[in-house]
Amino acid sequence: MFKITNISKKSIYIFSFILSSIVLNPQIILSQSNQFYLKEHLVVDLFTSTEWMRCSVGQRWNGETCIGKIISLNHEQMDEVLRIASDQLGSGWRLPTRKELESLVCKDCKIPKIDSKVFPRTEPVPYWTGERNKFAKKHYWSVNFYTGNTYGRFYPYQSLAVRLVRDR
Repeated sequence: MFKITNISKKSIYIFSFILSSIVLNPQIILSQSNQFYLKEHLVVDLFTSTEWMRCSVGQRWNGETCIGKIISLNHEQMDEVLRIASDQLGSGWRLPTRKELESLVCKDCKIPKIDSKVFPRTEPVPYWTGERNKFAKKHYWSVNFYTGNTYGRFYPYQSLAVRLVRDR
């Protein structure tokens, strides 16, 4: 007779939960890369254990895509943006680290260099990180979704696009 061990039972429960979540909630969709799963206006990044907003700051999710105009912001404006995000969507929102934002770059994608099914209507421009450049302390790191490259040359008073993230 086949005996199920505790580890097997736990694995079956986890698998059943994931399967039922996907079947019962059609808003959850695994992306092709298996790095992300989508849940309405949010994206869970399984590689970095973070949760991203699907839309850039200034846009909103209409149930199918991001609509509206992306707003470019400087670092002085971030406290207000983070306060509004926390009030409307719960706490913990922040600018991503360099490594987190770089993980969104899709080398095989056309311009913009990001999976447009996961992050629709992302503009091919530089996006802020919250990480200061250690080698040029007056500058912050950014990731450019036109090239997919990272740059540490922007001053905090300059205005760039923003995508918010929070820890899971």
